[in-house]
Amino acid sequence: MWRALLLCVFVLLSKVSKLNSHQRKPQKHYCASIIVISFVSVSSAHFFRVVIPLVIPPSLAITVWSILKKDFMVEVGKWPMFTLLSPEEVKSIRQACVFGSLANEVVYITESGEVFAFGVNCSNCLGTGDGQSTVAPKKIEALCGKKIVSLSYGSGPHVLLATKDGEIYAWGHNGYSQLGNGTAGQGLIPFLVSSMVYDKKAVEVACGSHHSMMLTPEGEVYAWGYNNCGQVGSGSTANQPTPRRVANSLQSKKALAIACGQTSSMAVADNGEVYGWGYNGSGQLGIGNNGNQLTPCRLAGLQGVCVQQIVCGYAHTLALTDEGLLYAWGANNYGQLGTGNKTNQPVPAVVEIAACHSSYTSAAKTQNGQVYMWGQCRGQSITLPHLTHFTCTDDVFACFASPAVMWRLLTVEQDDHLTVAQSLQREFNSSETSDLKFCVEGKYIHVHKAVLKIRCEHFRTMFQSYWSEDEKEVIEINQFTYPVYHSFLEYLYTDSVNLPPEDAIGLLDLATSYCENRLKKLCQQIIKRGIAEENAFSLLSAAVRYDAMDLEEFCFKFCVNHLTAVTNTDAFWQMDGNLLKEFISKASKCGAFRN
Repeated sequence: MWRALLLCVFVLLSKVSKLNSHQRKPQKHYCASIIVISFVSVSSAHFFRVVIPLVIPPSLAITVWSILKKDFMVEVGKWPMFTLLSPEEVKSIRQACVFGSLANEVVYITESGEVFAFGVNCSNCLGTGDGQSTVAPKKIEALCGKKIVSLSYGSGPHVLLATKDGEIYAWGHNGYSQLGNGTAGQGLIPFLVSSMVYDKKAVEVACGSHHSMMLTPEGEVYAWGYNNCGQVGSGSTANQPTPRRVANSLQSKKALAIACGQTSSMAVADNGEVYGWGYNGSGQLGIGNNGNQLTPCRLAGLQGVCVQQIVCGYAHTLALTDEGLLYAWGANNYGQLGTGNKTNQPVPAVVEIAACHSSYTSAAKTQNGQVYMWGQCRGQSITLPHLTHFTCTDDVFACFASPAVMWRLLTVEQDDHLTVAQSLQREFNSSETSDLKFCVEGKYIHVHKAVLKIRCEHFRTMFQSYWSEDEKEVIEINQFTYPVYHSFLEYLYTDSVNLPPEDAIGLLDLATSYCENRLKKLCQQIIKRGIAEENAFSLLSAAVRYDAMDLEEFCFKFCVNHLTAVTNTDAFWQMDGNLLKEFISKASKCGAFRN
């Protein structure tokens, strides 16, 4: 019995400086239907507005949110961690999140609703209960069957998620009570945070470095965890061990969205107002100074605009208005504000913005589907929005963020559309659509003449009007076995070969007869993988017989390196006399018989 040994190798793949330049407040000017900006030196606001054309439809408020909630086709394979999974496992993924200080932890949800995790498991952030790192996915039983609508993570890391039923679960690092369970012990498995907030339901969650937030259907904001800079919004700097409602200026407001920077918090009210609290050393709260805020403070500089989405980077913030205007403020040490060194910077209308508290990267998607990125991108500081070839902002973080984490819970659409190659593969040996049958050892193989003529010169010649086979509906094949001929015809439909080494010898014979050079190389690769002491001389004989010089040299070296063992096999003594003489002569020249 032949066994292949598969070796799986994997490689598991600063502090923000303050702004040196004086912050400036943009003023609106209208010129040829383009909003441009000029600056006046004022210290009343710390934000910068990226300029965009006035080509926005009146219904943009609806357009923006419908696009944001739509599931985008994203290939999770762009994140290196997913190379550890089999193709079947990757195909089953419907939601996923890559996180961790080196982007080496993963949580994903399958089409059947099962939840798995794998990776380094720093601070028990995988929630598997054993504290062990793993390259093989482990199921998180407590979450299976629960539809996850929001997921976020911290720097510890800790993980927070909300389900469709409004339940909130947390696990992982808990040194600052960021899990909201009233203790500071690490969470080995998911903890139901809802039990600590009188069963309040959640529609969205967000995590900073070591603090957490949740948003209820009623628009209430709750926060807990590390509070050294006031990021919990309680009015003090004492850590908050359990969820506490963020009140003060948000008391009478209904929040629509929340976001967290490393040690700051932001919220958007239903009237478009923006509130910020927590650390403000880089101006990331946008309130016109660098002082920390212990309670929510409204951004007066955004008065008159209606913000609908907000995201936070490590120490910068992006906001998107209902007119498709993009505002940015806070740290700019990597160019993450996208302001460059020019006064005016026109870009297309924006419908989506992206940032993550663990990186210095910013991204945006425009109405016409173009994706821009700026900030720290693979070690480079890109200070102006750079047009990419990507189709979604998630790809920016997969390929250019450091670490390559996900900025949101990624939803993967199931694509039922078949490519041309997939359609051909499906129709191989289909009796419903075929117009020709091959009979081999009494078994039929259903094919299509057109495909065979396109893919193989042998058949293109065979199906000429002066060949008798052109008129036949069934063609008998006697010189090859059924497995060999079936594999050959399947190769014409799929470009792949799946045969054991002993049958690959027969396919090598066919490939030689039909002058199929690429197939010949594939057969040689299969035979090389299956070589052993017992069959080495048989394979060497086959290589010589079919003029496969590369395979012949490979088999010869194998025989020489295992000379004692292979000379004791039956295949050695059954070898053709001339070939045996040639082998001994060639081996002696290589010094194989020296003591």
